[in-house]
Amino acid sequence: MTLSATLGGRNITPSTPQTPPNPDNPGAENAVGAAKTALRRRLLATRAAATTTGVAAAAVSARLATLPELAAVHVVLGYAATGHEVSIDALLRQLLAEGATVCLPWVEGRRLGLATVSDLDADLAPGWRGVREPRVPRDALRPHRLDAVIAPGVGFDGLGHRLGYGGGHFDRLLRTLRPGVPVIGVALDEQVVTAVPVADHDRPVNVIVTPTRTLRP
Repeated sequence: MTLSATLGGRNITPSTPQTPPNPDNPGAENAVGAAKTALRRRLLATRAAATTTGVAAAAVSARLATLPELAAVHVVLGYAATGHEVSIDALLRQLLAEGATVCLPWVEGRRLGLATVSDLDADLAPGWRGVREPRVPRDALRPHRLDAVIAPGVGFDGLGHRLGYGGGHFDRLLRTLRPGVPVIGVALDEQVVTAVPVADHDRPVNVIVTPTRTLRP
């Protein structure tokens, strides 16, 4: 597809991404951070106001199941939805039933650890900020073994730029992947915007899946 995305019946073309911050110009970096904070606040409020999250979760899981990036995948990183995130539990259960190795993250300081799970009910417990994480003891797995990553986000744009929660955990993890490993972003339609502010450490996603669309930047 083209870089244009249809939002609410309107044809939206993502603007040119911002120039990555210059380490010699902290003002530029601060400006990007401020823009991210403002957009994050707005999109979190938009997502919290959504009333069809159950329907959205089913639609997103169905779309994910048809992606070639996940066809016959051996090792995949998913996420355990929290709050108003779009749940992909149905997709993860399907992958487990098909024999894939599914792992989920846990927060370990500034980084994410990864651990395999075989049962989303028995193998998870509330962890960092109440997010479901693999129980201790964990069957840890190194990022270089991943064949695909399904990542949540606060917002995305048509160029694949991802807006996270501000901690940088997923961005640090994504930089450790093998070259060519696809990263799939998940969001509601309302979370896909014209442009996401970009910093030099941000890693774009390859595919964006919403309840109604599959976008390939």
